[in-house]
Amino acid sequence: MKESRLIKVSKFMSLVLRHKPEKIGITLDENGWADTTLLISGLRRNGYNVSLDYLKEVVANNDKQRFKFNDDYSKIRANQGHSVIVDVELKEVQPPNILYHGTATVFWKSIKSEGLTTRNRLHVHLSADKETAVNVGKRHGKPIVLIINATQMYKDGFTFYLSENGVWLVNAVSPKYIST
Repeated sequence: MKESRLIKVSKFMSLVLRHKPEKIGITLDENGWADTTLLISGLRRNGYNVSLDYLKEVVANNDKQRFKFNDDYSKIRANQGHSVIVDVELKEVQPPNILYHGTATVFWKSIKSEGLTTRNRLHVHLSADKETAVNVGKRHGKPIVLIINATQMYKDGFTFYLSENGVWLVNAVSPKYIST
């Protein structure tokens, strides 16, 4: 039961800190940070009776390490995955030769012609390992793992970022860099 509550709170925090802070009446600063006290109050108003210690537990136990506190725990933010415009202070990093993107087979035809786009997010999410890509793909249906020629993209001028929780981010991936 305890784990189920952690997951519920984590999912709601993802919604709030990545997409809809207004849902609980908070705002994110330009770098995606939310005031921890205001987040706790907003969560409580929405039926999530949490404390700072409980939030620390949510952050520590999130399997994807989606969240981060500042040094004194007065602020919290999502590491990546935003649909609201924020700058989480990502640093440009040269990617490994190959990256992966997990999706459902039903999307392969459109990806083959259009490539990978951000849709409603700020970046396309890629992983450094196939297992992560498979797990992501399973969330959307029968999974397919796309192989991304990151070295060639980088040589061609694409900028890559590595989020705090190990997710590779890029603005788009043209079909010419994708194989299966």
